[in-house]
Amino acid sequence: MPRFIPCLVAILLPTLAHAQIPTAPGAQLKLVADGYKFTEGPAVDPTGNVYFTDQPNDRILKWSAATGKVETFMQPAGRANGLYFDRAGQLIACADENGELRRIDPATKQVTVLLDKFGGKLLNGPNDIWVAPGGGMYITDPFYKRDYWHGRDQPEQEKQRVYFLPKGAKVPVIADDTLVQPNGIIGSPDGKLLFVADIGAGKTYQYEIAADGSLTKRKLFCEMGSDGMTRDAAGNLYLTGKGVTVFDRDGKKLGNIAIDKSWTANICFGGPGMKTLFITAMDSLFSLEMTVQGTR
Repeated sequence: MPRFIPCLVAILLPTLAHAQIPTAPGAQLKLVADGYKFTEGPAVDPTGNVYFTDQPNDRILKWSAATGKVETFMQPAGRANGLYFDRAGQLIACADENGELRRIDPATKQVTVLLDKFGGKLLNGPNDIWVAPGGGMYITDPFYKRDYWHGRDQPEQEKQRVYFLPKGAKVPVIADDTLVQPNGIIGSPDGKLLFVADIGAGKTYQYEIAADGSLTKRKLFCEMGSDGMTRDAAGNLYLTGKGVTVFDRDGKKLGNIAIDKSWTANICFGGPGMKTLFITAMDSLFSLEMTVQGTR
């Protein structure tokens, strides 16, 4: 069973003393809970609660902003991976057991499958998602063969793509099909910019979002890929993998938050004031207090 830690354990961050990362004065990385198999996909709801996944154990968990405790929200959960809350407070989950994009009502836990195919073929495995202010959704669909798949040794889709699902639509459109292996994704709160990590190429790109949701003016943001990502109100971009690496809005590296785990999967801001960074890394969930708010 996971070990929940109401009195958070502090872990020193020696790399932050000289970095330009906007951490709170005296901030220390704190272990919120551990004992999972592999944590992923953190997302914040409208009141600051943080939901995250333990994909190998097929469950979605919830950290409460009111109590600081973690409890299981849903199990089984379609092997949910990346999560995001839309503007209506509905939880959107990339559930790759059957290659689905799901909408989950947090109150009733009713599940609606929004997407599972493109061109009549199964998706590779929706991995991460960002919901634009207007309700359209951008989804990364890399292929990672799962041991819980049966008879799916090869992808049905010929490419690993970024898709755009317009609000209310049942069929997505291809937003970008030129990446090697798209993974982490996040947009700007005004809906004008999108950032996508091509983890297969070790690069992260910035796009402008046109009025119809299409992506234009792609440019290299930084020479680093990422599993998951988030952005703060100052425009800093947080990439994961070997700890958390932070870049300013122009792509200048500000520093690295060291995590004593072999892999850091994903990240989001949460808590009542949206000034706490939540980090999923291997079997654990960590938090770090910041001076800047996160964005959704």
